[in-house]
Amino acid sequence: MKVLFVGLAFAAIFGALALAGVYMVRGGRGGSSKGGDMMRALAVRIAVSVVLFIAILMAWQLGWIHPTGVPLKQ
Repeated sequence: MKVLFVGLAFAAIFGALALAGVYMVRGGRGGSSKGGDMMRALAVRIAVSVVLFIAILMAWQLGWIHPTGVPLKQ
């Protein structure tokens, strides 16, 4: 379940980044500005990234996940 949540969050982050790229390349249609749509997609990407970071920190504090880093001294 944890891996699924992180995977979906990363997919949403990359999807929003790709959508912002599409808006940037496509440009405004019919005289409309391309900046609004692109900025909204980038704002969604930042929001999802922050939510993912906070969720990982909360899961660590609640003991749901445990760090298994490489030991520094042997």
